[in-house]
Amino acid sequence: MTLRLLLIRHAKSDWGDPGLPDHERPLNNRGRRDAPRMGRWIVEQGLAPAEVLCSDARRTRETLELMQPEWPSSPPASFRRELYHATPEAMLAVLEEARSDTVALVGHNPGIGALAARLARRAPDHPRWEDYPTASVAALAFEAESWFAISEGRGDVRAFAIPADLG
Repeated sequence: MTLRLLLIRHAKSDWGDPGLPDHERPLNNRGRRDAPRMGRWIVEQGLAPAEVLCSDARRTRETLELMQPEWPSSPPASFRRELYHATPEAMLAVLEEARSDTVALVGHNPGIGALAARLARRAPDHPRWEDYPTASVAALAFEAESWFAISEGRGDVRAFAIPADLG
């Protein structure tokens, strides 16, 4: 069975209020512009998820809220505190709970980029793969019977894009 995983880094956040806790930082104007564009790209690539696992931080929730209207349906989303600035190991533990064969995981760097690098069989030929900028989306495919069975270096990167790629 083929399992598809979208690894989405939240869109650009606003640093304008230094007194605001990090968890509560919203998106800035660029982030609010880029998130729907990346949501459309996901659909154009035929990658709309059936389930979403999302950090409960404000900027990840806002990113998802701006992407979802671009998708043909609004898949169920689970907002998880343990995905806030999570390590790749913590993200994999949450992913093991997924029930759909196409899952989007919305998170933060450095964890989300590190997870993409760890799962990919081969890195895509893209100059920004290693730094995984805001609003980046990677689509990986695994031949596995469950999310519990996926492993490092076994994911085929089917697509990777950043907002700047969309013009």
